[in-house]
Amino acid sequence: MVCQQDLVRLRKHTIHRRNVRHRITQRGALFEEPNDFRPEPPKSHFATYERTNINKDVSKSDKITIKLRLVGNSPLWGHLLWNAGIYTAKHLDLYPNLVKNKNVLELGAAGALPSIVSALIGAKMVVSTDYPDPELISNIQFNADEQIPRDFQNIAVEGYIWGNKYDDIVKHITDKPSANGETLKFDLIILSDLVFNHSEHHKLLSTTKDLLAKDGKALVVFSPHRPWLLDDDLQFFETAKEHGLTPEFIEMVNWKPMFEEDAGPAEVRARVYAYYLKHS
Repeated sequence: MVCQQDLVRLRKHTIHRRNVRHRITQRGALFEEPNDFRPEPPKSHFATYERTNINKDVSKSDKITIKLRLVGNSPLWGHLLWNAGIYTAKHLDLYPNLVKNKNVLELGAAGALPSIVSALIGAKMVVSTDYPDPELISNIQFNADEQIPRDFQNIAVEGYIWGNKYDDIVKHITDKPSANGETLKFDLIILSDLVFNHSEHHKLLSTTKDLLAKDGKALVVFSPHRPWLLDDDLQFFETAKEHGLTPEFIEMVNWKPMFEEDAGPAEVRARVYAYYLKHS
């Protein structure tokens, strides 16, 4: 399991890279790093997740231990196992009928823990997506190959940019096309720790609206990593209404914050918010 010290080290490395890139950008050399730029990035590492509350009457697999490989460092934040991802995985095991025999889409999957738990529970098909960065996508595929029994054949991995065409996503849904030729859709869409991307709210919500089945749900889980922007995070759910989606508050829990040294009140950074979205 990745210890907190390792997470702090990775966090500091990421912040350092981001700051250096900012300074370089200011000088007009966006993709160049100084010759003496420190450190090669951390190598990939593993995090262990233990499933709890497995409903053995519903879940196709009673596999308890999931060992995820995480990329060494990622500007897309795929190098950490976030509280929101852990909460989502626990929520799925508590409510397995959300995914059992259902078509599931995860956006911004990173290490893909919720995708893997969905497949183990027995989803009909899980499509696990993230930004089409080769290292990130190959890492999700590695986790799927290592953690899901081959005979399940119920998980696919795709690179996807929110708001783009859906062909490469919906092609994995094995249901028969509808008589009127409508796009096949997902019974559950998972958005775990994505709402901090404030500029992407409309794209995320358009994608969710277009790909969510008539009676489906989107599960949105996040932590306010920047407490001073909590109102902007929560604006996601007001904007959802503009897209014909109705938010339903599930709960807010307090866990240990990811990084003790981060700015802002620890009590706020420790929160994990969970909502459903449904068609209005």
